[in-house]
Amino acid sequence: MVLLAAFLGWMFDGLEMGIFPLIARPALQQMQEAYGIVDDKFVGFWMGWVTAAFLLGAAGGGLLFGWLGDKIGRVRAMSAAILCYSIFTGLVYFASEPWHLAAMRFIAALGMGGEWALGVALVMEVWPEKHRPMLAGVIGAAANVGFALIACVGIFFAVTQDTWRMVVVIGALPAALTFLIRLFVPESEKWQHAAAAKPTQPMREIFSNRALIKPLVIGMLISSVALIGTWGSVQWLPLWADKMAGPELPKAKAYTQALSALGSVVGCLFGAWLGGALGRRPAYFLLSLGSLLTCAWLFRGVDTYGGTFLTLTFVVGAVTAAFYGWLPLYLPEIFPTRVRATAQGLSFNAGRILAAVGALQMGALMQTFHGSYAQAGAVITLVYLVGLVVIWFAPETRGKPLPE
Repeated sequence: MVLLAAFLGWMFDGLEMGIFPLIARPALQQMQEAYGIVDDKFVGFWMGWVTAAFLLGAAGGGLLFGWLGDKIGRVRAMSAAILCYSIFTGLVYFASEPWHLAAMRFIAALGMGGEWALGVALVMEVWPEKHRPMLAGVIGAAANVGFALIACVGIFFAVTQDTWRMVVVIGALPAALTFLIRLFVPESEKWQHAAAAKPTQPMREIFSNRALIKPLVIGMLISSVALIGTWGSVQWLPLWADKMAGPELPKAKAYTQALSALGSVVGCLFGAWLGGALGRRPAYFLLSLGSLLTCAWLFRGVDTYGGTFLTLTFVVGAVTAAFYGWLPLYLPEIFPTRVRATAQGLSFNAGRILAAVGALQMGALMQTFHGSYAQAGAVITLVYLVGLVVIWFAPETRGKPLPE
């Protein structure tokens, strides 16, 4: 039940995240008509701001709901996080200005950011140690199953300026999941024992304990590389496809998102397996190298929508998303139970703050490169060079139990 709840919570989290790349261009094009503008500079500018708002909200949510999970329990906090992202994604239906999109995505992202930290902590604390690599891959893949599901909606339902509002209504459906979680999902016994031993003060403990500062900084850096690469460039692939394909192929963005999501499912399972097979540090190094090379091939070697673009979209989706199978495996292994949800939330979502900067830079680069998604993406994905170096400063945790 714990695994099912975490899988569904993270799957719907991915579905919510996947809604915006699908509706962004038609929604912003509809809104820009009031400004008398029709070009992708406007779309790129507001896509950058809305993505940044989402990432900042997710960072705040990881901190808020992670702290709540350490205070009142993983299950109750996870239910609140899912309710938050469901309601405010559904409210996007009423948006009429670009800043409305940014505001609603910010608040919805509070819940999405919280869900990641809570679901990972709950599963890793309840299941036996020997299953951690498999579980990390399953949790990481769950979000991309959600991405694929919402992309299928786009394949069978053309998302245009006239229809995009209907898609966001789907985002309100996961609210029903909160009732099932509260009824059937057991609380983490590890958290219960830790909370019973001493009242938890996770934030105070994290920042007053020098032994926790180094893993926290390491967690922030390794998360940032993955998140900047994804949100600063890969998440823009549906918009790029939509531009290259033109109005004659309105489903191009949905096909692109579906292939990216399917690749990501494979990548998450592979990333967790690689971490278990080779060790955490070698696996992260190889993922950074693979992401750097495949993104360079896509952004520097393709300029038309077609078979090559779609194939590379699948490959890039797989390689860059493999980090999200690796991170649920590694981050719980560097923090003790009493502060695990809060510390994971800080680590992963501090990466989202830096990724928000990357998204804004992508928007700025779009302006610089006259609306070119390819040139802007080629610059942003150089961030994987940082990953090749920083991972060797992280501790190797393969074969070690979760710290108590």
